[in-house]
Amino acid sequence: MLGRILAIDYGEKRVGIAISDELQITAYPLTTLLRISDDEVIAQIVQLTQKYRVETIVVGLPLRTDGKQSEMEQKVRSFAEKLKGKTKATVVLFDERFTTRIAERVLIEADFSRKKRKQVRDKLAAVIILQGYLETRRSGC
Repeated sequence: MLGRILAIDYGEKRVGIAISDELQITAYPLTTLLRISDDEVIAQIVQLTQKYRVETIVVGLPLRTDGKQSEMEQKVRSFAEKLKGKTKATVVLFDERFTTRIAERVLIEADFSRKKRKQVRDKLAAVIILQGYLETRRSGC
């Protein structure tokens, strides 16, 4: 049996979490963590990796279209490095450009209220990251 894959949409206030099924085919929203500090979020993620037998953690990397490194990209890279030191799971970075905007658009089209969108946007963005990662792996890219 394969281990699951967990995806992270890292934000300064909230961290969206999604998880794959055991066959690593489909992504599901799991939770949204409030980010008080990286250490606290990492501790919660480590607990989730143990609970769900996660073998790979995919961290969404907010690359810029102009190729320059943003401050947020640096924060995400730093977070991923800290996470690597605290878990046995493999940690990989995956291009997440536009996922939060895509999630927001999907929720608006589904007629979610502003309050409801705020509650689910980050974990939906994590689902989009994870589904993209799963599809890229399947296609061999």
